[in-house]
Amino acid sequence: MNFLFGSRKTPAELLKQHQRALTKAQRDLDRERAKLEQQEKKLIADIKKTAKAGQMGACKVMAKDLVRTRHYIQKFYQMRTQLQAVGLKIQTLRSTQSMADAMKGVTKAMRSMNKQVNLPQISKIMMEFEQESEMMDMKEEMMSDAIDDVMEDEDDEEESEQIVNQVLDEIGISLNQSLADAPTSKLGGKTETIAEDDLQSRLNSLRQE
Repeated sequence: MNFLFGSRKTPAELLKQHQRALTKAQRDLDRERAKLEQQEKKLIADIKKTAKAGQMGACKVMAKDLVRTRHYIQKFYQMRTQLQAVGLKIQTLRSTQSMADAMKGVTKAMRSMNKQVNLPQISKIMMEFEQESEMMDMKEEMMSDAIDDVMEDEDDEEESEQIVNQVLDEIGISLNQSLADAPTSKLGGKTETIAEDDLQSRLNSLRQE
C-alpha cells in the first residue's frame, strides 16, 4: 500500500526494513528467554525448599512448571536460530541487490560508451593515418637520398680509391706500376696513356663489385 501514500520503496530499502524488523524480533526473544531463565532458577530454588519441607505434592506441581519452562526456553533458542538464518538470507539478498545495482550502473556506462564509439569514423581515421604514414616514409627516404647525394665529397672518392688500391694489392697489381708500364703515344702535343680507357673500365668494374 506504499504507493497509495507516497513513493514506492526500492528493493534495497525494503530489505533493510525487513532486516531491522528481524533484529528487533531477536532482541524481543532474548528478553523473553531471559525472563524464563530467571523463572527457571526461581522454580529450582522453590522445589528445593519445598522438598526440604516434605511437601512432595507441591514439588511435583512445580517440577511440571519447570519442565514446561525449560521447554519454552528451548523453543526460544530455536526461534532465534531460525530468525538468524532468515536475517542471513536477507543480508545475502541485500548483497545481491547491491551487486545488481552496480552492474546496472556499469551496463549503463558501457551502453553510453558504445553509442559514442563510431566504428566507421575510426576505420576512416586509421586508413588516413596509414596513408599519411606511408607518404611520410616515402618523403623521408627521398630527402635522405638527396642529402646523401649532396654530402658525397672528395672523402668518399678517396675512400673509394683506397678500396680499389686494396683490391689491386690483393691481386698483386700496383695502380701506379700499371700506369707506368702502359705504352704511351703523343697526340696533339700531349702524352696519352694507351691503356687508360681499359684501366678505367677495370676500376669502374671493381667499384661496382
